[in-house]
Amino acid sequence: MIWVLIMLFIVCLLLRFPIAFALGISCVAYLIAAGIPLTVVPMKIYSGIDVFVLLSIPGFILTGNLMNQGGLTEKIIGFCNHLIGHVRGGLALANIGASMLFAGISGTAISDTASIGSVMIPAMKKEGYDAAFSCAVTASSSTVGPIIPPSVPMIIAATLSGLSVGKLFLAGALPGLLLGVSLMLVTYFISVKRKYPKLEKSSLKQIFKGFLDTFWSLLMTFIILFGIIGGVFTPTEASIIAVLYALLVGTLVYRRLNLKKIIVITLDSMKTSASLMVLIGFANLFGWILIVEQLPQLISSEIINFSQNKYVVLLLINLLLIFVGTFMETIAALLILFPILLKVAIAVEVDPIHFAVIALLNLMIGLTTPPLGICLFVSSSIGKVSITKVSRAGLPFLLVSLIVLVLVTLIPQISLFLPKLLID
Repeated sequence: MIWVLIMLFIVCLLLRFPIAFALGISCVAYLIAAGIPLTVVPMKIYSGIDVFVLLSIPGFILTGNLMNQGGLTEKIIGFCNHLIGHVRGGLALANIGASMLFAGISGTAISDTASIGSVMIPAMKKEGYDAAFSCAVTASSSTVGPIIPPSVPMIIAATLSGLSVGKLFLAGALPGLLLGVSLMLVTYFISVKRKYPKLEKSSLKQIFKGFLDTFWSLLMTFIILFGIIGGVFTPTEASIIAVLYALLVGTLVYRRLNLKKIIVITLDSMKTSASLMVLIGFANLFGWILIVEQLPQLISSEIINFSQNKYVVLLLINLLLIFVGTFMETIAALLILFPILLKVAIAVEVDPIHFAVIALLNLMIGLTTPPLGICLFVSSSIGKVSITKVSRAGLPFLLVSLIVLVLVTLIPQISLFLPKLLID
């Protein structure tokens, strides 16, 4: 019966069904074929979303939308231009820098691509950058977002595994910075080779003013991160504090938000949160069916039987997750695969915090892997460039991302240093 579930799920994906619908249709078809009462559906959906920490997700989504619509994106880009715009390829470097700073607000790669790309891609094209290169830089740098805290996928990974949200946030900091800096180096060398333009050097006064413009948004990230790590409040409480903070900054400091905008932003955030909760609910039902059919145990035993060498197992998991990440949305992939693969990783003595970072980094890289990487499609639509050209331009960035993945996989301390230093 399990093949009914898997094959129908694959067919729905090929027909471009939304992931939540693909999960729901395949699960219901399986239950009918297996003769299991459909009362299981609402029970498992509800138990999937009845988790306290998941209440933080709508709050962080609303916070990101409030700060973005409140003018944060332009201010972050302006600050990065003042800092590094005078270097060869400065606008492209500012694009990556903005993604690293914006990461603490959005927490999702696709929103980063859409928000920053809508500003930076036209600006880069206007300054003489190749359109495909502009799109590739934007898509690649957006993968930093969900790794540098706070991060919605990190919260989901913590929910699925019972790991500490604070530890996961800290574990993603150094890998995220390493990825961002590595992308900057590639961008710089390409820019020098192609002689892309550079901006005039900003004065200290301009840099200081740019910092003041972004100070309030950076302060929010600091409050959220160290509030959770310090035990001042839970992730759910942090999300509510972040919403209130974003409202105050957007209305009183940046003065870009009014009642009409806030209502529109809230409704949009409610739609996004509702669709995400439906996805989580159906994924829980899907996972329950897999457990009933003992598929996780089968996959685990097959991998362990193939090899008990930790690095061989991690290689196999990396290949699987990158492949899945090319066609499946990050959170859906986490919900379905993370609990299964975590057991395999623990069986070969991989630290669960370390593995969570590896898994998330894999899925982020998948978003920019040709031919189906979602972030590639988003950036190509903004830049009005074919996906083929963007994919080709993104190959150097994909290569360096894979190198960072190898380093993070082979050197656990890159992920574990900060959690052990500040929490243990």
